[in-house]
Amino acid sequence: MIIKRYRVKNMNEAIARIKHELGKEAVIVSQRKVRKAGIRGFFSKKIIEVTAAVDNEEEKDLQSDSMKGSIEALKRAVSDKSEQFTEKRRRSNNINTMTRSYTDNIQYKNDERLIKEVHKMRSMLTEIMENSSGSLGKSKLQLKLENSDLNESVIKKIIRNMDCIEEDIDEEEKLKIAVGDMIKVDTKPLENIVVLVGPTGVGKTTTIAKLAGRISLIEKKSVGLITIDTYRIGAVEQLRTYADIMNIPFKVVLTIKDMEKAVEDMKKCDVILVDTTGRNSKNKMQISELRAFIDKLNTENIHLVMSCTTKNRDIDVIVNGHKELRYSNVIITKLDETSTYGSILNILEVAKKPISFVTTGQNVPEDIKNMNSSELTKLVIGEEIIC
Repeated sequence: MIIKRYRVKNMNEAIARIKHELGKEAVIVSQRKVRKAGIRGFFSKKIIEVTAAVDNEEEKDLQSDSMKGSIEALKRAVSDKSEQFTEKRRRSNNINTMTRSYTDNIQYKNDERLIKEVHKMRSMLTEIMENSSGSLGKSKLQLKLENSDLNESVIKKIIRNMDCIEEDIDEEEKLKIAVGDMIKVDTKPLENIVVLVGPTGVGKTTTIAKLAGRISLIEKKSVGLITIDTYRIGAVEQLRTYADIMNIPFKVVLTIKDMEKAVEDMKKCDVILVDTTGRNSKNKMQISELRAFIDKLNTENIHLVMSCTTKNRDIDVIVNGHKELRYSNVIITKLDETSTYGSILNILEVAKKPISFVTTGQNVPEDIKNMNSSELTKLVIGEEIIC
């Protein structure tokens, strides 16, 4: 930004000089009446001091550079004005005391007021830049996706996919298509042996109870429950209670040998649901122990259970840490405990697996759903929420 000050007799003269030197894009920042310096200036007619500014062409390219340039220009203006003020104070020591008190004191007050105003303006611009530094240069679309808790890499992929859509449709429709194409859904009915794995606290036990209720009460199939989650206090009794209410067989497994017997006892069931212990995905030993149990089941129906409230920085660690278990699908829980659903897409992008179910509350078996791609897209981009 270029800032120049003009002392003129009237505003017509000021406007003409500003247009000639700075161009039509220049704007007037301030104007005030002042007297010429010295004794003679005190008794003469006041003139007009006009301050004008204009953006450099190069600064128009980037909004952030423009902001920084403006601040630097103001800093230079303050510095220049301070130097002028210091010089005037120095010169004033060499003239008559009465003249100094009568004339320079007026100029001193004017200069001091201008410096305070410029300092205040610089502080305001600095604060604006600090508060908006994260959003400078970002489009409304980018900000919207960030507000949906989508991570940076997913946002970039969405925008690239939108750019590849050649149809003559508006941005919102392109967004829905791009996001929908990234969401793969598996709606196949559950069969044979189905295993749920995942970290602690994501709701695996409640989810497996919902699945058992859905299969036995709605789909009218026979179902059995097996748990190897003997570490968590109350987990066994919780699942046993659900099994008793739904009148379905239930087995607790402590060893790999117990697993073989439990499966054999339930071989007549249409579906066997297996609940596992929540494991720390960073602990390779724990994951390997769990895999030994799962390998004995000889099934490909392994579902990774993740919470929609999982922080973005933890998604990579959890999802990649469980890949040794060779999960085939993803179940995302606790949609009712958040108001943004970008983590759904963040999880699916890291897992590279389809989503089979989502859970939307604590009610068994009602609060578990198969959502299609369109429904999930509306959640991800913030068009709908789970009440």
